[in-house]
Amino acid sequence: MYREKIISLDTLAEIAENHRKQGKKIILCHGCFDLLHIGHIRYLNKARSLGDELLVTLTADEYVNKGPGRPVFPAKLRTEHIAALSMVSYVAVNHAATAVNVINKIKPHLYVKGNEYENAEEDLSGNIRLEQEATEAWGGKIFFTHEATFSSSSLLNKNFNLFPPETEHYLKRFSQHHNIDKIVAQVEQLRGLKVAVIGDAIIDEYHYTEPLGQTGKGNILAVKYQSMEKFAGGAIAVANHIAGFVDQVTLLSALGQENSQEPFIRNKLAQNVRAEFLYFTSAPTVIKRRYVDADSSAAKLFEVYFYEEEPRDQALEQAACQWIQQNLSQFDLVVVSDFGNGFIAGDMIPAICDEAKFLSVNTQINSGNRGYHVITRYPHADFIALNEPELRLAAHDRYSALTEIATQIGEQLEATKMAITRGTLGAMMLSLNHKEASEYNCPALSTKIVDRVGAGDSFLALASLCLAGKMSPEISLFVASSAAALDVQIVCNRESIAPISLYKYMNTLLK
Repeated sequence: MYREKIISLDTLAEIAENHRKQGKKIILCHGCFDLLHIGHIRYLNKARSLGDELLVTLTADEYVNKGPGRPVFPAKLRTEHIAALSMVSYVAVNHAATAVNVINKIKPHLYVKGNEYENAEEDLSGNIRLEQEATEAWGGKIFFTHEATFSSSSLLNKNFNLFPPETEHYLKRFSQHHNIDKIVAQVEQLRGLKVAVIGDAIIDEYHYTEPLGQTGKGNILAVKYQSMEKFAGGAIAVANHIAGFVDQVTLLSALGQENSQEPFIRNKLAQNVRAEFLYFTSAPTVIKRRYVDADSSAAKLFEVYFYEEEPRDQALEQAACQWIQQNLSQFDLVVVSDFGNGFIAGDMIPAICDEAKFLSVNTQINSGNRGYHVITRYPHADFIALNEPELRLAAHDRYSALTEIATQIGEQLEATKMAITRGTLGAMMLSLNHKEASEYNCPALSTKIVDRVGAGDSFLALASLCLAGKMSPEISLFVASSAAALDVQIVCNRESIAPISLYKYMNTLLK
């Protein structure tokens, strides 16, 4: 039975060692193999002809980062696809992002890849170079086949209807006018930008629970506590997202003198984020504690805020203004992530607007500031990123067209660009010249939502970088929307958006 070929990676390593002792030549192939097609068959046939035993490993589901809805087939089915092929000796699943650990265990005589990987410079992930080094380190060689190739991503995009028709139409039209390699090159050119992030530091706590049902003496939901996970959110998350795309980021934020959470926060900061923390004398570091269904991070039961509504601190405000006046003009981009928790207040706002060369601002509505916190508290911004309710509240207008409201608010703040995120409806970008607006729309680019918390932060981070780097509004919107699509597949701020992940995701979308 072909299912007997499906074994663990450790068992595969033992079998490889036995074959090696028998003098057999071991061939290793590794990949996703999500949609088995004729290109795979020819590739595996060629690999088998090069030695005595063909061993195949597949990337585990959680490490398949090839785009929306991937993998289409779970590892259990993908291994069966491969094991059913007569040229394959054994199959195992690899729970890692690259095949380096597999190569170190198997020690193949030949590690075989398709010719699309032959130019290491074109491999967005950079993994092929690492895998080649691992193969050659013990004396093996890498071999590139030159059989006819087909793109699984292209076949899946065309035949599996991963997106609704309007999204497929958008991606087809966008890909006809924009090349992924040129987009990636433009994003890579942003690396030299000097960026400052100013905003509220937030600790997000997820308390995972198992629902038990209604209590016996009232209409109250009872849950069984399981575990807790803590994340660095707010402006910290924005700085970490940006840190993957530029050489250095400076973060200005405030913590509480008591229960500051500073050791945890510093541990969570990316290595190239330099933090300047000020300290509230009468308020703690903001903590948002969410009680979550353990089976679904998207299912929040309720949340508790630990914060002070009006933590105005004259000494802190004075110190912040002094830092802003002394330092802000040296940055190419200033991103303000204003959650309305009291850090950015008073004279800080005009000081930021006066000193920033390119100012990007988001003023978030949340349960702690609803109705009292709007973008119009800023006299100026170059780029404004808001969701639809935040924009409508700023204009006190529930029904008018978004373009009309955005133009009105844009004129008031002398903004040149504005983005409005709309959840499942996607996002729009407006290029404002204070007379008329050029409008670009992008549908939602994710087919899977794990957790929406933090998606707006990744959108703000990437859109701000692209626009400050003078990328076009249309491309900036696509890049930022792709980042948000990746982010909704991550629990809260467990991970930041990594360049390689973003590039691979965009590449898959445009195939």
